Amino acid sequence: MDAAEGSVPVSRLERSSHTAFIDNNTLYVWGGYQVVAAEDVMLPSDEIWLCDLDSGTWERREIAGDKPPDLSGFCGAHVNATLYIFAGCGSVGYTNKMFSVDLTEQRYLWKTVTDTKGTTPSPRNKHSCWVHRDRLIYFGGYGCKTVGEVQNTSSTSFIVEEMSWTTIGNALLRCWGWNNEVNVFDTHTATWSMPKTQGLVPAPRGCHASALLGNKGYISGGVETAELDLFCLDLETWTWTQFDLSQSCTPLGRSMFTMTPVSDNTLFIYGGLGTDGNTLNDAWQFNTGKREWTKMAHPHEDKPRVCHTACLGRDNDVVVFGGSSNMRILVDSLTVLRAPSQHHCKDVFIFQTQPYSLFRLCEDVIGRNPELFGKQLSWLPSKLRIKIDKRVAFFSAATPVLTA
Repeated sequence: MDAAEGSVPVSRLERSSHTAFIDNNTLYVWGGYQVVAAEDVMLPSDEIWLCDLDSGTWERREIAGDKPPDLSGFCGAHVNATLYIFAGCGSVGYTNKMFSVDLTEQRYLWKTVTDTKGTTPSPRNKHSCWVHRDRLIYFGGYGCKTVGEVQNTSSTSFIVEEMSWTTIGNALLRCWGWNNEVNVFDTHTATWSMPKTQGLVPAPRGCHASALLGNKGYISGGVETAELDLFCLDLETWTWTQFDLSQSCTPLGRSMFTMTPVSDNTLFIYGGLGTDGNTLNDAWQFNTGKREWTKMAHPHEDKPRVCHTACLGRDNDVVVFGGSSNMRILVDSLTVLRAPSQHHCKDVFIFQTQPYSLFRLCEDVIGRNPELFGKQLSWLPSKLRIKIDKRVAFFSAATPVLTA
């Protein structure tokens, strides 16, 4: 969807590694980066973009206050109409600060979350988050710890990258690596905690995908495996379970992809960077009851994506926005390089995962064919008329949202 091209600087919409969520059929988009002259350029943190999914129009809103620095690999989460941004990597290094903005206020205002209780997780990026019972439950990521912290951490929960040790003279100050920690932030009490988990714990990782179904958090990918793995954490007992997928057709291993819950027992994944180094365009569904993957046929195969977002919309639509369509990782015996040319996207496209209701179908028929109904549209109640007018505007756009 390229709505609003004539009214807003749409080049600012093009982005990857942003955060997004849907509330009241409005898509909110914040942060991320573009590549300009082969350099990563972070997008402004003092603005947020809103897309009305009924009409397809974009609106830019300013956010004042104590804004976050330019960050990559941060984790965004939306709970009770508040957007939280935690951690990431900026120009001065990794951070473990948290910022919030109340989106019910007339004037959006960033606030630094301070005076928290408990132990704040170490600085990191490329982590994920589940929102469960007004708690933000973070998993994994890549970051730094002091030597003392590493010594007090299990060797299975933090993998140090030897080449990332930092030394000044003979003094060893900090080290960097991947973790599989679970950290919980209670938004009501502003308290951090680290529950003790049991079961078969996933290997430390980042750039993975996560999703919530009921009281269970799922994580997948982000590690160099030929096939995609899948783990589940029971958020009441804090017990990990790994799915045995050896008997099913399994997706290629990948990172920087999305996983979206689309029913009580179904997860939907799309795209990502495959372990073969290419940007992927495949879509799969995982049935948690049957414990099996199903590859989905879809019309968006011309839209490979990595570092995109995929939010659950109305009628269980999966709404994909942004990302890069052609990221490639080049590997030789000495180095791993990202290909410098990337095409960042600003389009929205939709996967339909269930039959639409009669109301939705009527809405879309009228939106596509308003001329057939003439003055009868004026007989509609005002609230319904406004919604129909938005659908008319949506289908009148030159490049509408694509729906699978």
